[in-house]
Amino acid sequence: MYRYDEFDAKFVNERTAQFRDQANRRLKGELTEDEFRPLRLMNGLYLQLHAYMLRVAIPYGTLSGAQMRQLAYIAEKWDKGYGHFTTRQNIQYNWIKLEDAADILQALADVEMHAIQTSGNCIRNVTTDHWAGAAVDELADPRPVGELIRQWSSLHPEFSYLPRKFKFAITGAPHDRAAVKVHDIGLRLHKNAAGDLGWEVLVGGGQGRTPLVAVTVREFLPQNELVAYLEAIMRVYNLYGRRDNKYKARIKILVHELGAEKFRAEVEAEYAKHPAQQTQVEEAELARIAKYFALPSFEKLSRFAPHFEDAKLSTPEFARWARNNLAAHQVDGYTIVNISLKPEGGIPGDASAEQMRVMARLAERYSHNELRVSHAQNIVLPHVRLEDAFEVWKALKEADLATANYGLAGDIIACPGLDYCSLATARSIPVAQAISRKFADLDKQQDYGPLKINISGCINACGHHHVGHIGILGLDKKGEEYYQITLGGSSSEHASIGTILGPGFAADEVPDAIETILNTYVKLRHSGEDFLSAYRRVGPKPFKEALYAAA
Repeated sequence: MYRYDEFDAKFVNERTAQFRDQANRRLKGELTEDEFRPLRLMNGLYLQLHAYMLRVAIPYGTLSGAQMRQLAYIAEKWDKGYGHFTTRQNIQYNWIKLEDAADILQALADVEMHAIQTSGNCIRNVTTDHWAGAAVDELADPRPVGELIRQWSSLHPEFSYLPRKFKFAITGAPHDRAAVKVHDIGLRLHKNAAGDLGWEVLVGGGQGRTPLVAVTVREFLPQNELVAYLEAIMRVYNLYGRRDNKYKARIKILVHELGAEKFRAEVEAEYAKHPAQQTQVEEAELARIAKYFALPSFEKLSRFAPHFEDAKLSTPEFARWARNNLAAHQVDGYTIVNISLKPEGGIPGDASAEQMRVMARLAERYSHNELRVSHAQNIVLPHVRLEDAFEVWKALKEADLATANYGLAGDIIACPGLDYCSLATARSIPVAQAISRKFADLDKQQDYGPLKINISGCINACGHHHVGHIGILGLDKKGEEYYQITLGGSSSEHASIGTILGPGFAADEVPDAIETILNTYVKLRHSGEDFLSAYRRVGPKPFKEALYAAA
């Protein structure tokens, strides 16, 4: 993973000292809240319903054991003993005091972390496939390019005053686990007939008030042209993006209003206009960065792991977890461990300080000192020997981290909602907890098969409800919370925006509504057909009829 160089360390420490002075001036009343707001947002500090919230950057979701342990220390010392992992592969602390914020930023700097560009109209945390560097279908690890984008975009004068926030996602695999088609810019790695690697560049995706799937502006861009081409896109956005209406300021609106062909032409014209300024990505620079992402020294192991197989035979609970929460690794004898942060009735994405320490210890002992945060609000140990999986499971089970629901109905994505967020119009967490309890039976979850249930507490869609196979949006209706249900969303390489079924439901009606939808799916599915495939075959009609029959 990337390590700070001399510039990084100096810059982050200076930034922390600057913020300490700014926070002290605010506490003394020398700065008003309006004056302080842009300063704190530049350092990831939000003012929410009950307290300040600090959002910490975890570039491309990659953490070391020491960094996870420091996150645990921060949760215990300055929050209420836990943190919330987000859909942007970050972590948030929801109960921060302003007088402690600078100390927290310094604690982050001590382990090469920060909260810069996690807020504001800038390029946010670059996200990627949480299995990067381990997935069997991967063409190349995309994280070095993610780091290149991070370094290039950080404090770049072209991007310091964008019309709105801007989000990148990249994937190096044919199967998209990074949701690149619902980002401002998405990058998908391809290999051409000559065997060369290049990027498909997608622009204009996003969720929120106007959900849209990105359009492809370049089918195959040579890797050494990437930065120059991205700069051309950003210049077009800066030139034409609206600043008079924040609801129409995202690049997706610009692409939609210009049309894909016109936008593409503008980018190509801008790209051709500045040949002297086109700074090709030198192979040496990318190679320098790639050294920080070199794969561990894996042992030469057999595909067959006797201890692993014996443990599955002797311990059915472990066998279920292994079947569901482990994924194939590109190296024989290793596996990817997916840790669900979604226990029955739990708050999706939350982890206690002690659980963070457990995961840090497991990473250091069994996963070459590496963890990942997924955009589905889970944690990954990417490089675990199959022979060690049983010991890892026992430690996770003791810490209440061994729920075998990864990718199933209980693996719910949810934003903090009205319990914390000042923008929310309804609660997300209690509804997610109620659904989790409703479908706690793992046999039933297994029977339903792969399923993404996503919940947002407002139209900003931080819970990614638009791309849930089943999406739930909480809204306010004359002072009452109600929940709109969508079906058919997906964030994969076959991305789609969900279709609204009809009138919303009260919070206590939502779990039964989801059960009705799933019972309908069970009745109409073909053998081996998953929920999304069945929905795409039959459309919304049978689900709508079943859901509103009583009405």
